[in-house]
Amino acid sequence: MNSTTGNGSIESSSCFSATAYKIGLTIALSLIIAVSLIANSFIVLIVYKTPALRKPINYFIANMAMSDLLCSIFLPPTLLSLIHRKDLWLIAGQFGQAWCKLVPFFDGVSSNVSIQNLVLITVDRFVAVVFPLRSPLIRSKLCPFFILGTWIVAAAVVSPHLFSFQLVEYSGEMLCVTRWTKAFGESSSFADYLLAGSILFRYIPVMLLIILYSIIIIKLKTQKHPGEQSANTQQQRNKRKRNVLQLSIAIVLVFVFCWLPFTTSLLIMRYRGSSIHSVSCGFWLYYYVTYYMAVGYSAINPIICFLFSSNYREGLERLMNCS
Repeated sequence: MNSTTGNGSIESSSCFSATAYKIGLTIALSLIIAVSLIANSFIVLIVYKTPALRKPINYFIANMAMSDLLCSIFLPPTLLSLIHRKDLWLIAGQFGQAWCKLVPFFDGVSSNVSIQNLVLITVDRFVAVVFPLRSPLIRSKLCPFFILGTWIVAAAVVSPHLFSFQLVEYSGEMLCVTRWTKAFGESSSFADYLLAGSILFRYIPVMLLIILYSIIIIKLKTQKHPGEQSANTQQQRNKRKRNVLQLSIAIVLVFVFCWLPFTTSLLIMRYRGSSIHSVSCGFWLYYYVTYYMAVGYSAINPIICFLFSSNYREGLERLMNCS
């Protein structure tokens, strides 16, 4: 759900200095790939090796790390293509055709898995704070089923990419582009598909997250203080809740900051259609900045975990000492 057409890249290439553009892309993507691969691998290992972290919220964070790893694994083969031009495809033949379909497919799966996990984390925190005496809605034993469900839903929603993206030859160059009407007919459009996906997997979930976290924050501020005997225990419990809440809110805010601007710019590009040739270089600058913000989320997310959680920092320290 996050790829562009060849035409847009051809037009945008005249807006930027070739040398500066290639150097900037190389440095940015190389840094994102390296940090994402290393940091997300640590997150998965820490959750796996730390019994104290085997709770729903950490399972979902580890699942997000796995989806970010998947996104990062598919970035290196496209690095050379991105350096030359956004959709120029340097891999030909059947393998190139398959790769042209798989890259946008797994890119979309990764981001959709992430937003579903953010919703699950928020629901888990909502029940824990607003209904503290109620048994957890999402129990650890059910987490594998929720996690599997996020991947199945994400793959089903993004599956049209496997049919619509094709490797074509244009002016002697191989381009990975969308051929939506050829795959699904004239009655539908890729822009409508992107709009529906953005509403269902971006805007509605973000609105839900805002509502739930607003209720959580209000609940925490209006909590009644416990009696004298249990005050210390309750304060420690509330502190742990607030630490976990701060971590989950930070992850959500970073996701919104990284993904919504790119989602908006992508929708603008798709709905402009042929008029995309007349857009200013300022728009292309905005588009590429938001694109790398979205890609960079896979590297930023694990860093947030280390910054806001002492458990992850301690787990990382143990891993480093063992090595």
